[in-house]
Amino acid sequence: MIRLSEVSRTFDGRTGRVEALRGIDLDVGDGEFIAILGRSGCGKSTLLRLIAGLIPVSSGEITVGGTPITKPRQDIAMLFQRPALLPWRTVLDNVLLPVEIFGWKRADHRERARELLDVAGLAGFEKRLPHELSGGMQQRVSLCRSLIGNPRVMLMDEPFSALDALTREELSGELQRVHMSSRATVVFVTHSIDEAVLLADRVVVLSPRPGRVRKIVEVNIPRPRTLGRNAHLAEVAQVSADLHELLMERDQPVAAGPEGR
Repeated sequence: MIRLSEVSRTFDGRTGRVEALRGIDLDVGDGEFIAILGRSGCGKSTLLRLIAGLIPVSSGEITVGGTPITKPRQDIAMLFQRPALLPWRTVLDNVLLPVEIFGWKRADHRERARELLDVAGLAGFEKRLPHELSGGMQQRVSLCRSLIGNPRVMLMDEPFSALDALTREELSGELQRVHMSSRATVVFVTHSIDEAVLLADRVVVLSPRPGRVRKIVEVNIPRPRTLGRNAHLAEVAQVSADLHELLMERDQPVAAGPEGR
């Protein structure tokens, strides 16, 4: 579904060029849930924006369904750290916003929007404004909005990072249920090892900048997963410990390429 071939990205900084990502090779299967894990500044969010077509690659190629990514596409949805809801629009109207942007018929998607809100536990809140909702509820609305067009690919940039621990765990469970039913391909950026293990089929660990794929860890644990009492708690703990050890390892210095000097 998603293929990254030797993808690199550099930026012009005040003191010269900054190499954010170098030589990323990654294949993500149809319906797979991938978590991108790494230290701050390793290029996780940059990688997500490249896949979304929001910024261009400096070198290499990204394809989705065999088609090169050169700009944003209707079948790729992105969920950000903050809900970014329009404060003057109701919950239902916020969910239907992509319908208006892409010129689809609103009447054809209204029932779908109500179904998504019901699944997200927001039935009865359709006419509320964002300021009347908690942070967790606002992020649920944002999740519904990203699903309204039945995207093939969902890109999620630390969508639960601003929430308290219990709400994060609750929404992680919600996301597992949504993914299991929709089977969209998901790339999920996180700083949290626990979140990565709870959600992903595989965890891609990036090295410090310039971000490179250090290791890909399989998470062969049945869903749904929780951090509480369950039959697979030992397996969850072992994968989490392995990922923690990987993140604590220090890389050898990487020689700067022509664009990184």
